Amino acid sequence: MKISSVTPRWRRVHFVCKGHPVSVRGVVRRALLATAISAAFFSPAVRAQQSDTAPPVVVQPGAPGAASKTLPPSTGGTLPPRSAADVEFMQGMIVHHAQAVEMTAMISAHSKNKDVRSLGARISSSQSDEIKFMKRWLAARGESVSKMMSEMPGMDMPQGTNSHEAVRQDTMPHETMTLMPGMLTPQQMEALRKTKGAEFDHLFLVGMIQHHNGALTMVKDLFNSAGAGQDAELFNFATDADNAQRAEIRIMENMLEKEQKEK
Repeated sequence: MKISSVTPRWRRVHFVCKGHPVSVRGVVRRALLATAISAAFFSPAVRAQQSDTAPPVVVQPGAPGAASKTLPPSTGGTLPPRSAADVEFMQGMIVHHAQAVEMTAMISAHSKNKDVRSLGARISSSQSDEIKFMKRWLAARGESVSKMMSEMPGMDMPQGTNSHEAVRQDTMPHETMTLMPGMLTPQQMEALRKTKGAEFDHLFLVGMIQHHNGALTMVKDLFNSAGAGQDAELFNFATDADNAQRAEIRIMENMLEKEQKEK
């Protein structure tokens, strides 16, 4: 940096930085302005004003052409309306999923097939998590997880059987339990328990395909019911479950085809 000129009265002093003259007076003015702004911004009064936030405003959009309404801050959200079909779907699907989890629990003692074990772990994990979600959904809406099974379409099942053990205590009535679409009968479940190895693998895959197809039927029946499936959480859950089980059906069908080729 070099000094180009200095006057005795200090009226005009210029510095040349990379070929651009800069007035000392201008530099000083800018520095003073920056100092003032910084002091104002960081002053206690300004900080106090910035920390004081106004209460949230709840605005309800109006209909097309109508003005919006400002609601009091105490206004709370409400869950969307639900239909009886929504509640029955969730209650029934809990029972349905529980049998699938019971089926997968047999794999460790009955099969050494890595593909079957991997598939079983996937089904068990996803459907156990979904059971928890469905219970929370029902509880949040003041609905019981249990339902009198006689009110649901299907076949009555004696309580003495071993199906749905994961949810029986808090979902099953003492009188009867009902098989949802696609659920295995007591005889099919007993056959699974009595077999091992390749025979178990075959019965498991055939039975789980049957089971998954039943879940697809339940989802279809839900969406075919007037006014049902409008709740966003339920809609997303049912749609995701439908997609996941369709994908798993294709996997199991391929496993059965592979089994036939190896014979």
